[in-house]
Amino acid sequence: MITKLFSLILMMIPVATLAAGQPNILIFLVDDMGVMDTSVPFVVDAQGKPQIHPLNQYYNTPSMEALAKTGVRFSHFYANSVCSPSRASLLSGQYSARHKVTQWINPTGKNSGPKGWNWEGAKAKDITLQSTLQKAGYTTIHVGKAHLGPFKHVGADPLKVGFDINIAGTAIGRPHSYYGEKDYGKGNIRAIPHLDKYHGTDTFLTEALTLEAKATLTKLAKQDKPFFMHMSHYAVHAPFNSDPRFAANYKTSGKGKSAQAFATLVEGMDKSLGDLIMHLEDIGEAENTLVVFLGDNGSDAPLGSKTTIASSAPYRGKKGTCLEGGMRAPLIIGWAKPSADSAIQKQFPVTQGIVSKKFVHICDLMPTILKVTGTNTPKSHVQDGQELTEFMVKHTGEHKQEFLMHFPHGHNSSNYTVLRKGDWKLVKHYGDKKQQGKLELFNVVKDISEENELSAKMPEKVEELDKVMQSRLDDCQAQYWAK
Repeated sequence: MITKLFSLILMMIPVATLAAGQPNILIFLVDDMGVMDTSVPFVVDAQGKPQIHPLNQYYNTPSMEALAKTGVRFSHFYANSVCSPSRASLLSGQYSARHKVTQWINPTGKNSGPKGWNWEGAKAKDITLQSTLQKAGYTTIHVGKAHLGPFKHVGADPLKVGFDINIAGTAIGRPHSYYGEKDYGKGNIRAIPHLDKYHGTDTFLTEALTLEAKATLTKLAKQDKPFFMHMSHYAVHAPFNSDPRFAANYKTSGKGKSAQAFATLVEGMDKSLGDLIMHLEDIGEAENTLVVFLGDNGSDAPLGSKTTIASSAPYRGKKGTCLEGGMRAPLIIGWAKPSADSAIQKQFPVTQGIVSKKFVHICDLMPTILKVTGTNTPKSHVQDGQELTEFMVKHTGEHKQEFLMHFPHGHNSSNYTVLRKGDWKLVKHYGDKKQQGKLELFNVVKDISEENELSAKMPEKVEELDKVMQSRLDDCQAQYWAK
């Protein structure tokens, strides 16, 4: 857990001091990676000790393990249950109900949903993490999956929404092919741009993106200005193309071909993380770079059904559901190379090897990064997250953090709102007459598999949380839709 001392020191540092030695920021964002798709255990017992589960023994992520040992690992990190809402929340610091990107963005048209939902995605005028850092003097780089807006709209091009450099980012949310031998889907609507030099080679997409990111970092190291890199892998999203570099590691696992291929995507992503951190050290920027590793929604591993305890075990459900397996994702924050002598790190001395039990969410990351970089948030911009440096000072007393996920669309779970407040999770269902207004209550600290629905036993708690939920939805001017 981040210590009181470092947090108090940070709060006393004037912005001018931070600006004199601003850190680089590397966001390492993995598509469709749930909290159990790793050898790093995020589930903890009542004392906060990590608990190893079978899925932790299936996946191989040594680079994540290394980052967890030198950083802070969050056992209760929430994202939206599908990608586009989470990406908008990450870069805006806002709930999906507020920024209105409440469903994944179709690159060629409009998904069904409530009138006025933000299917066009990012706009040039939006106040975002990247645009704010860009104005503060950072070089902003996007690598990999963007999926910030459909074709023929501004959000399809990261260069028009606050990024100085764009590598392979476009309107698509998944690749047609991970294989260089197949030109990463050239000629298909889901082809990956900007990687022609690797066409016809055996360079897997994850590796090609890593090579391009490394080359860009080498060039930036010669400049006297900090960088913000949004390293956003297409992995581990379908199609589950097996990465041949790691296929042999899973042949005797007893799992199906798709599950084996998914595991190779996970391991290839992890190699990319390690390669980037090593490269930062090679170019002399590791001590100056804060790494924020996260997934954008729950797991989509091809294991079990969408509502069972399977792909995210011991959590129930997967991507696109209102269940914990659809909303829980990994989050690790740490320096690429911890150093007690680093002037920059003394401003933000992350405690190493800590597992935090306090729940945090994807909207917290924008205010946290702006705090660390000494960058002021524009006053006109409403943020729904809390900056984590100050938040982590509160080790005792009532836990006041909240997370609101609003999904007025169809998916693995359809037409619902989720409120997590303290240990409690309230789910409100909309849509057909049978489900309209149905409320479900869970204590997701004591009952991580959501096996005990408590609304009938605790009507007062339901009423209390329902009022809070509705207040938050009203504040965001949330939109509703039913088939």
